[in-house]
Amino acid sequence: MTTTTHDDARPDAPEGDPAPGGASSLTPAERRRLTRAPDPRVVTAVLAFSGLVAALMQMLVIPIVPSFPELLDADPADTTWIITATLLAGAVVTPIAGRLGDLMGKRRIVLALVVVMIVGSIVAASTSELVPLIIGRALQGTALGIIPLAISILRDTLPAERLGGAVALVSATLGFGGAVGLPLSAWISVTFDWHVLFWTAALLGVVVFALVAWLVPASTLRTEGRFDLPGAIGLAIGLTGVLLAVSKGNDWGWLSGSTLASGLTGLAVLVLWGFYQLRVSSPLVDLRVAVRPAVLLTNLASVALGFALFGSNVSLPQLLELPAETGVGLGQSIMVASLCLAPSGVVMMLMAPVAARATARFGARICLVVGGSIIVVSYAVAAVAFDQVWQIVLVSVLIGFGIGLAYAAMPTLIMHAVPATETAAANGLNTLMRSLGTTSASAVVGLLLTANSMPFAGGSVPTEAGFRLTFVLGGAVALLSVLLAVAIPRREPVYADAALPTGPVRTR
Repeated sequence: MTTTTHDDARPDAPEGDPAPGGASSLTPAERRRLTRAPDPRVVTAVLAFSGLVAALMQMLVIPIVPSFPELLDADPADTTWIITATLLAGAVVTPIAGRLGDLMGKRRIVLALVVVMIVGSIVAASTSELVPLIIGRALQGTALGIIPLAISILRDTLPAERLGGAVALVSATLGFGGAVGLPLSAWISVTFDWHVLFWTAALLGVVVFALVAWLVPASTLRTEGRFDLPGAIGLAIGLTGVLLAVSKGNDWGWLSGSTLASGLTGLAVLVLWGFYQLRVSSPLVDLRVAVRPAVLLTNLASVALGFALFGSNVSLPQLLELPAETGVGLGQSIMVASLCLAPSGVVMMLMAPVAARATARFGARICLVVGGSIIVVSYAVAAVAFDQVWQIVLVSVLIGFGIGLAYAAMPTLIMHAVPATETAAANGLNTLMRSLGTTSASAVVGLLLTANSMPFAGGSVPTEAGFRLTFVLGGAVALLSVLLAVAIPRREPVYADAALPTGPVRTR
């Protein structure tokens, strides 16, 4: 049984401070901090920047992935663990960090994740060996858990008139960070030694830590209970098995013993974990809440939208960078290709206030439907027109519009349908669903393009048919997200403490 705890007299009290009666134990700096109300614009800007840096960690090394075998003197198959470790760490840590935030304080866990990210960045920056680099990238990947925690902090601390736009902005950083991170990472890796990428990440982490510690108030809305350590271990093992099978299936072979053993073991552990979660008094994930129609359908739509977004992130850069002599590629450099895709991220950020107003006017459910529909149209355009650079830019920008609307709607739908004391865990689970979609997209798109390839310059490159199939699949998955969004209940009873301070629930 979980209960809500408040510190009503001090809504911006640092986590762990004594009750109001013990104010004499506070330092002068803490007293000064408590006497001023947090500026919503400052809090939003800091949390959006934190989310941007967290999202950047996911895409940090993408421009230099093909160079890692030479840079590290390692086998190409082994260097793929640099990406796999990041995805696994982010997926596993995010729901666990959400639950810890609900129990121990969201800002405290954000700061802890930032410290882990800084340590990982320093480890990666200090080595030219494969194994330490994989460890560093795994530690960096844990930063993904910052985004759902930041959204939950906004819900706890911001006034009604600021909340919608702030949630939309922070939610959009998941896409914006990837789009803007590509040209930034490409420029750094081309201009400087590749280690500078990680020193830059460490510096950004230090800035984030300082800003969050000083400018973001502690959310005093928490739940009472204990942390479900067996549940966390079970979730970590199950997710790792499934995600390893999905992400490494192309390398290991989809019917190989390693892939089947990993995937089936992971699924079996997750089934047992689910039964355990239904019986424990303070579960890591409240599955009874997670299977409510509004929550379940939103999370399933998140998987589809994550797939649709990352499908474009995998296919469009390849299309831009392949040599024109192949008859398919557009012959652009890594830097130019990254700049071509950057406007998509800018659009996602610019859509935040638009998405907030649209959500308030029409409801989050309608925004999710419209956002998914725009992505369907984007892939339909790509399937018939991808032989000019401007066409790729157009498709990328349209996807940015759709993702900006859809990603803004999902946290609102989730937070309206769960107890206020479980918003961090629920948003963490929703972010995990997006990660499952992105990981699946990487594997499936890679399989499609590999299966539809042709010989070129001693190797092989994807064919026109391969790209067309990829775009058709992306559109089909985006259409699935629209159908799932349509099925979300228009009006669903909510918990007494779940309604956001933006007024009555509007899911229509």
